[in-house]
This record gives sequence, structure tokens and C-alpha cells, in this order.
Amino acid sequence: MMALCIARTHRNLGYALISIFAIFSQAWAQAPVGLTVSSHDVTVLVNKTESFDVLVRDPFTQDFRITLIKQHDNMVDLDPMEFSIMAGSTQNQTILINGLKPGHLEVTAESQPNEKWVVEDIYLRITVANSEAIIYTSLIFGWIYFVAWSVSFYPQIWTNFKRKSVVGLNFDFVFLNIVGFTLYSIFNCGLYWVPGIQDEYFERYPRGLNPVMLNDVVFSLHAMFATCITIYQCFAYERAEQRVSKIASGLVGLFAAFVIISAGLAAGNVIHWLDFLYYCSYVKLTITIIKYVPQALMNYRRKSTVGWSIGNILLDFTGGTLSMLQMILNAYNYDDWVSIFGDPTKFGLGLFSVLFDIFFMLQHYVFYSISHSSVAVNCRCSNFDIVFRKGVCKCDLDRNAPNESVNVDMPDRESRRIYKGFYYYKLFK
Repeated sequence: MMALCIARTHRNLGYALISIFAIFSQAWAQAPVGLTVSSHDVTVLVNKTESFDVLVRDPFTQDFRITLIKQHDNMVDLDPMEFSIMAGSTQNQTILINGLKPGHLEVTAESQPNEKWVVEDIYLRITVANSEAIIYTSLIFGWIYFVAWSVSFYPQIWTNFKRKSVVGLNFDFVFLNIVGFTLYSIFNCGLYWVPGIQDEYFERYPRGLNPVMLNDVVFSLHAMFATCITIYQCFAYERAEQRVSKIASGLVGLFAAFVIISAGLAAGNVIHWLDFLYYCSYVKLTITIIKYVPQALMNYRRKSTVGWSIGNILLDFTGGTLSMLQMILNAYNYDDWVSIFGDPTKFGLGLFSVLFDIFFMLQHYVFYSISHSSVAVNCRCSNFDIVFRKGVCKCDLDRNAPNESVNVDMPDRESRRIYKGFYYYKLFK
């Protein structure tokens, strides 16, 4: 008898679950579907015309009057500004956009009768540009500086490998770099791959675009990887008495404490994870400002740039200059100077980096170049001719006496090799 009651109970519970599922399925199937647009982003040139379509995804049961609303009145003309969607109609509505003045604006809509679900997906981000040629030039600049910045890590790696030494490369710079690029990678990966953080972003900025693109993720992860190679070289190759300074260690300790506390607050739901990522980006920006100082001071104290690759600086200068030029071109093309002068952080950081690059180039080519260097380079080859040119001490050796004493006073580890009867000492730049 007990078994029979249990069986009936299970059967009734099954019927109840099926009924609930059927009710929710029917409600979901009958949920109204509003209008949408063919594209949420449109670019139009001044005095040119583009178009988009308002799409009817499901026929309405009543007539609706739709009115488009422009964020700024003087940038574009929309034709028509008002239109009707009749009950039962599946006819889409084409809207023409005529560019009047460069800039950015949003277009939304409202309906009569006032039903929010009808027009909630009608929104456009319209960009009005002065010149199509500038758009493509800006795109080309973007790809060039992406490549330049990506490749800029390898001249230093090659210099270290060639010299089998990292003497002259400041360890504080490397230490700060790996911390900065790790935090930058956390920011990019979080916003690009974590759905929960993306939901937080779009809840805060409902009609915004995700600021992180795939190339940002690739660049930051690649930068972290390349810096790890340099760190390995710092352990594997000759480094003399160089080590990370107490000041750099203290700064990184403060940054680490700030990041750990922020992560704890995010885990405890005191702040959002999106805010945690922003805090990581602020630390990265701070590191970008200060990371060049230790290397510049080291070059000054040594009166030499030997061991510090100028190729890294030239590529970084190329990338930074093109990045700023791209911002200036975009500001002109879209009449968006406020993006530079109203929020100068990005442009200011780019300018700061370029100024440091110029300073490094002056150190390398003018202040401490080998041809003008005050560093004593003394080549002594007994009974043989001596040539010192472009950092090379060349002594004409007796092939029968390859062990002839040759002394070269260099500020750093030198490369020695015998080639075609000559004993070379090369001070690598």
C-alpha cells in the first residue's frame, strides 16, 4: 500500500512539473518581439548619404507610430524622422542618413502608443567623418604602430643573446615592465573573455562598445611573454653586480598590496570586478610613467648606453609617434578634439613615452656615443698596429702567436674573437 502511494505521488509530481514547463514555454513563445535595426554602428561622410533599415521581426497586433530621436540636431538629417508600422505588417522601413557636420551621436526611438519593448533595440551610434582617406590612413597607422610595438621587445633580447650579457640593462625597468604588462593582460583578458565582467560593463554602459579588442589581448599577452624571455636572460647571462633596487621592490610591493586588497574587495562583493580591472589599469598607467626613469639614470651614471638596445627605443618611438598622429587625425576627422584635450590621459602618456624615447636617442647618439664617449677605451697590442673604429679594437696578429697579449679597457664585458689573422675586441651597442 505504501509503495502504491509513493508511486502515485511521483506520478502527480511529474504531471505538475510538465504542466509548469508547458506554461512557461507558452509564455516565452508569446513574449512580444520589438523592432531592431540592420546595424547599430554607421559611418557617414559629410555631405554624403548612407542608410539603415528598421526591421520588423514579428508582426504587431496593433498600429505603432515610431519617432526617431537624435542626440545632436545639427550633425545628420534622418529621412524619415517618423513612420508607422501597421498591425500585421512585415514591411521594413529604410532610413536615409545625410551627414552635415563631423562628430559622434546616438539615435534612439520612442513609440506611440508608448511601449518600451517595441523600440528598446532601436539605437544607432553614428559617426560623421570629414574624409574617407583619413579613415584608411588612421587604420594603416594603427596596424603599423601595433607591429612596431610588438617587435620592439626583440632588439633587446637579441642584444642580450649576442653579448651573452645583460650588463647595461636596468633590472628595475624589466621588473616594472613585467608587473605592468601582467596587469594589462589581466584587464584585457577579463573584459574580453569573462562574461560576468562584460555584463557589468554593459550594465554600466548599455549602449557602449567593449573597449578591448582581440589585438589588445594578443599584444598584452605577447608583451608579457617577451618580457619573461628577458627576465630569463637576466638570470642566465652575465649580469655583474646588477640587481633590482630596493626602491623598485618597494614600489612593486605597494602595487601588489593595492591589487590584492582590490581583488579581495571584489571577491567580497564590496566593489565590482569591473572596478578591480580598472584599478589594475591605473597601476599599469602609473608604471608606464615611471618605468623609464631607472634606465635613463643608469645610462647617465655609466656615461654609456652599452647593453641597452637602441632598436627597442627606435621602434617604441615609431609606435608612439604614429599612435599620437592617429589620435590627432581622428580628432580632426570626427571633430572630436575633446578626446585629446578634454581627457588628455592617453595622449599625454603617449607624448611622455615619446619624449623619453627622444632622451634615450640623445644619450645613445650624442651624449654617450662611442665616437664621442668620455669612457677610456685603450687598445694595446705589443708590436702590432692598432685600429679603434666604431667600438672595435683590431690588432693585427702573428698567426704563429695567437696568444699574443692584447688588453682592452672597456666599461662592460667585451666580445673577443680571432678572424682572418686579426684579434677583435668589440664593444656592442
